[in-house]
Amino acid sequence: MLLNWLAAVLLPFAFGLLYVQFLTVHPLRMSRYLLAATLAFVGAAVALIGGFQGWELVLATLLALASALAGYALMARKVLSREDGRRVPTLTRRKDDPGQGHTAVIYFTHGEPETYDPIGWINQFREFDRQRIAFVPLLARPYFIHHLRKSYLRVGRSDHRRTHQQMLRSLERSFRAAGDDTTRFYLCFLDDDPRPDAAVIQALNDGASCIVVSEVFLT
Repeated sequence: MLLNWLAAVLLPFAFGLLYVQFLTVHPLRMSRYLLAATLAFVGAAVALIGGFQGWELVLATLLALASALAGYALMARKVLSREDGRRVPTLTRRKDDPGQGHTAVIYFTHGEPETYDPIGWINQFREFDRQRIAFVPLLARPYFIHHLRKSYLRVGRSDHRRTHQQMLRSLERSFRAAGDDTTRFYLCFLDDDPRPDAAVIQALNDGASCIVVSEVFLT
């Protein structure tokens, strides 16, 4: 009997954990989590139907639902607490170094990854929470991320980065055509790689004496 109660608690809890992972992981890994979540769900159903009757079945079902919700909430919080893994170079320039005299233009735009990566929206969730801006509730955020992944799967990839790379090259050509051979150009994104702080550090390491941040947030 104890094993039945353990199965009624642990299998739904595992289902909650695995279901959030299925909703949010990279497309190449989602099938394995779907399979594992399905097995946990079927196992929980078999344990409930085969191990309980009458009022015990009602109690065990309610306990299983609560356990599944707890697993779902725990994994949702873990996914949404993921750190931003975009690389930031080390600042190697000394504080008293005046630089090489050239100007660096930091082309800063919104950006989105070429392939599925929810870190931009995870960062946005954190910002909204800090500012107490009502947005998608925590328990619904894995579904929001799931919808983002579906969009990537539908279109294949995003050309956002490539478009701004072309715009930056066009800007640089205009400067060179006007006789400016010293200004250097750096591309950075709010939600893609490289980050704006990474681009600024790179410009400083390259010896820039003046940095101009050009915000290109088109609507």
